[in-house]
Amino acid sequence: MTRPTLAKGYEPWDVEDKWEKHWENSQTFTPDPEDGGDPYSIVIPPPNVTGVLHMGHALNLTLQDILCRFHRQQGRNVLWVPGTDHAGIATQNVVERQLKTEGKTRHDLGREKFIERVWEWKKEKGDHILNQIRRMGASVDWTRECFTFDEDRAKAVREVFVKLYEQGLIYKGDYIINWCNRCHTALADDEVEREAKPGKLHHIRYDLADGSGTLTIATTRPETMLADTAIAVNPEDDRFNHLIGKEAILPIIGRTLPIIGDKYVDIEFGTGCLKVTPAHDMNDWELGRKHNLEVISMLDEDGLVNENAPERYQGLSIEDARKLILEELDAEGRVLGIEDLAHNVGVCYRCKSVIEPHVSTQWFVSMKPLAEKARAAVPARTQIYPEHWTKTYYDWLDNIRDWCISRQIWWGHRIPAWTCEDCGELTVAIDDPTVCSKCGSKRITQEEDVLDTWFSSALWPFSTLGWPGETKELARYYPTSCLVTGFDIIFFWVARMMMMGLQFMEEVPFHDVYIHALVRDEKGKKMSKSTGNVIDPLDMIEKYGADALRFTLTSFAAMGRDIKLSEKRIEGYKHFMNKIWNAARFALMNLPDTIPAVSVTEADTLADKWILHRLEELKESAAQATREYRFNEIAQGLYKFIWSEFCDWYLEMIKPTLYGEDEAAKARTQKVLWTVLSEIMVILHPVTPFITQEIWSALPRPEGDDRSDDIATLPFPDMCPECRNQAAEAEMELFMGVVSGVRNIRTELLIEPAKKLNLLIRTVNDADKAIIEANIPLIQSLARIESIEIGPDVNGPKASGTGVVQGNEIYVPLEGVVDFESELARLDKNLTKLEKTMTGVSKKLSNPGFLKNAPDEVVEGEKAKMAEMEEEKNKLTQLKERLASLVG
Repeated sequence: MTRPTLAKGYEPWDVEDKWEKHWENSQTFTPDPEDGGDPYSIVIPPPNVTGVLHMGHALNLTLQDILCRFHRQQGRNVLWVPGTDHAGIATQNVVERQLKTEGKTRHDLGREKFIERVWEWKKEKGDHILNQIRRMGASVDWTRECFTFDEDRAKAVREVFVKLYEQGLIYKGDYIINWCNRCHTALADDEVEREAKPGKLHHIRYDLADGSGTLTIATTRPETMLADTAIAVNPEDDRFNHLIGKEAILPIIGRTLPIIGDKYVDIEFGTGCLKVTPAHDMNDWELGRKHNLEVISMLDEDGLVNENAPERYQGLSIEDARKLILEELDAEGRVLGIEDLAHNVGVCYRCKSVIEPHVSTQWFVSMKPLAEKARAAVPARTQIYPEHWTKTYYDWLDNIRDWCISRQIWWGHRIPAWTCEDCGELTVAIDDPTVCSKCGSKRITQEEDVLDTWFSSALWPFSTLGWPGETKELARYYPTSCLVTGFDIIFFWVARMMMMGLQFMEEVPFHDVYIHALVRDEKGKKMSKSTGNVIDPLDMIEKYGADALRFTLTSFAAMGRDIKLSEKRIEGYKHFMNKIWNAARFALMNLPDTIPAVSVTEADTLADKWILHRLEELKESAAQATREYRFNEIAQGLYKFIWSEFCDWYLEMIKPTLYGEDEAAKARTQKVLWTVLSEIMVILHPVTPFITQEIWSALPRPEGDDRSDDIATLPFPDMCPECRNQAAEAEMELFMGVVSGVRNIRTELLIEPAKKLNLLIRTVNDADKAIIEANIPLIQSLARIESIEIGPDVNGPKASGTGVVQGNEIYVPLEGVVDFESELARLDKNLTKLEKTMTGVSKKLSNPGFLKNAPDEVVEGEKAKMAEMEEEKNKLTQLKERLASLVG
């Protein structure tokens, strides 16, 4: 058949679009559960339907794709399930902002119409992130795309909720929760982010009720004293333990407060006396329950002071109430001091508003019984990589609190619970009931709240495979093989999936969890829009192609080490893609339409034997590194083999054979060239799928080779034990050492590349002498050598460039090659110019004003410039000394 030709230069965009559509339309990555091969499955961490691709996504997708494509090559039955998360709070916020531009709120539409509006938005915009996943080349099965809010996932959510309720693991009750005044919903502990904010520590005097003295309370939130119900001291604190059992008077309000003793109180913090406000502090809530304290709430759901406070405070914001209270306390002489304090404040992970602890009626999952199973499963049944993240997993499970799963929004899985208006009975059911389960009344009302988005995500590994149905996919692909995710959702998602998988499937949801690193900027700073250091993966794909981006991310994906990324690095690996492309074009120009029917084991030249040996080592190391999640080693091994060994050495060494008249020798080398190039494409394919597919489709085939033109379906290359050749590798090391030695002399002494040189080699033994003699034509060609003299008694003149290769001494006579006087004068001139520049930079760096006032990046830039100049000065000085010694 006539095969396509490769364009002169590699332009990835047309190539990527073509093959992305081919794979999806051909359902290349849609497996049949009944086909052979051991199952290998991955479920994609579902990105928010509101999201856009960021560099963390790009890394995550690349690593998953490498695993899936590699395991397909191993003959396994691979399923990679794609999908998105309905992202309750985030998605509702997006649509509410749209409504705001129309002068409307969701309440103007009503619940049903608002939900319809969100579905319309999802239909129009919700596939944006999925199309970006396509741009990355992800080999997912698009026929099994899932959504955490689609019909099948809704069935799973209801089934799990009802069963957990029947098992006594879901309950409804009053509890203190994290409340977002902006989003008007409860948040789980994990959805609260901590931000360092400046604050004040206020010292306030409380009087003892019996008139015997006073106590000083230190608090960051004086406004919550409106809801104080006790004062706590540490029973081991001799300053105050005699007061336990007495009472104090709450300033402004006049209420009496019991003084309680509890070891929770930190003797060293503040004054050692703690005001207890159970309704407005998580820890105070626990103290209140322990000591049976009254719970008074002084804020409403908008964060305004409510009716439980004196009338003059009602309706005030937290800030205004604080200001008024401090003014009144100060007027009474009760403010004894105010200190500046830096402390961590909880904020909503979505809108970044400050979180307010709030007591309300919510739905909870009792976590401890589930957590015990999940903890015991690691590492007994599930391994976490890198292993140190296991501690984070354990810490969260060991200190777990019940999970608040109800959210006061409309977009999400509505809680399947109905309250009877006649008898008050609660009916929890999978199917919508029509009557009360207790009295039969039709006057039943469903809960308004929806479930936390993470509730449906926790079921992802088995709900995406068809549970609660008994599907072929569920039977074949559960438990999944590996989860690739970020460290920040170990507790949000990983641990919860473990709990739900063990509870409902009686099996862990995945055998391995690979926690990938964080992608930072080139200076190691976290990427953020506010600092302007974000590198957009889609921009990089547009500029350099998906393969260049994927290879860059893979090459820096060392286990447990954050990635420092810059655009220059991506650009550098685009050059690598060009190198691969040009090597393939060279091969195609030197290969016949039908590859010779000879065996590679007939290879008889050093170049052919050596490259086949190195190919075997590459196959072994790449496969092992992939199985062990050492992604950076996969990329680095491929880079070294392709760029240095295959392109820079092998292709240059075989040119005389390819251009020669010996047809038999040419046929043998052509077969080796074709074998190495085609196997490189298959090994490289999981990392860079597009360029390898395009090259593979253009490669000719040996007669009778009926392998698919779709490289994604090809097996990993078989090992060839007969191709192992340690002797060839040893010979090649000596050969490369000689050529590199001459090249180094050229570089060090600035001898122009085209200048032909003479070479003398004093050998240490007959074996090395024979190897060098056998390869004289190649040494002359690659090192640009006019003549070579070899032997154990060879000596070079004093004015020679020298080197040592495995004990063999090499000499390059320099008489007539280097103009020593001119070169020394040039070096002096360059050194003088360099030293003048260094003096200027040194003055800057020794100037206190510059160091104090210049931006950090400017100072660091000058320091880096000085370091580069010092290195350059050392090189020039050493070269000058070297040249002087040759003519001295």
